[in-house]
Amino acid sequence: MSNSKRPIQHYGKKDVFVYRTYAKPLTVDKIPESDFTKRNNTLLGIDIQVALHGEAFLKNYTDGDNTDLIATDSMRNFIELHAAKLEYSTIDGFLTEVAKRFLEKYPQIEQVDMAGQSVNFGEVAVDQNGTIKDSGIIFRPVKTERPRAAVSVVRKGSGTEIINYTSGIQDIHMMKITGNSFYGFVQDEYTRLPEKKDRNLFIYVDMDWTYNNPEDGAVEGSAKYVPAEQVRDIAAKIFFELQNNSIQHLVYHIGLKVLERFPQLKDVSFFTNNRTWTEVADAEQGKGKVYTEPTLPYGFQAFTVTRDDLK
Repeated sequence: MSNSKRPIQHYGKKDVFVYRTYAKPLTVDKIPESDFTKRNNTLLGIDIQVALHGEAFLKNYTDGDNTDLIATDSMRNFIELHAAKLEYSTIDGFLTEVAKRFLEKYPQIEQVDMAGQSVNFGEVAVDQNGTIKDSGIIFRPVKTERPRAAVSVVRKGSGTEIINYTSGIQDIHMMKITGNSFYGFVQDEYTRLPEKKDRNLFIYVDMDWTYNNPEDGAVEGSAKYVPAEQVRDIAAKIFFELQNNSIQHLVYHIGLKVLERFPQLKDVSFFTNNRTWTEVADAEQGKGKVYTEPTLPYGFQAFTVTRDDLK
């Protein structure tokens, strides 16, 4: 048997749902494009995936020897109980700290990959002595705009090192009813899509960013942490202001603005999905239009904006 490491040899647990009440609030400085400065974290839900790497686990496969095997059920329990032990205000900080605790607890682990996305809940407002305000204790699920993070931590000397880290937000859904165009593209025997000097544009957007120094985002309490809510608001501002010629044109300028606002970031990546509505008719009065849902299949775009694009 070869002594070289196998390219794929890890195992873990996915869909570990952790709901923490009264987690540490997140506060950040205000930026011009967003009024977001605080996340209360009264109810902080995370859907987590963990994977463990290590040569010690190879014998689980080859010899059926479970001596060093950590049951995936134990991984789930480890994560859940550390959600109570640790004080954290971000998904990024929680995942990073739990990854480090895994390495401290189990010497047979060489690397821990953790990823998680927010399970969002919005506060429900109710009448309280004649005033409608947030109840503070009642919440409803929110299906879009979910912050997320992924981190890999390995041993380094007597400590640990972050070798991979991304932060992001998924399922931003934005619809702009005018101020978008799409024309000048290739016209040939396969072209049926009409050119539009003005159209509606409905997009689904996932965004991920990396830091020049991963510690700036992954370590709990960092003053350089970039909240997903502010990135989302920058995207909305650029969408509002830019007379865009395509989704590609739009995301490039969103990326430039995000990197300009946050110099601690290295790059911003996009995965977008075009859900632009199909135009049915003009309203008989006024400038309104009638639309319906687009038909399958949907177009997508993937692009990364780096600091080189700012030059």
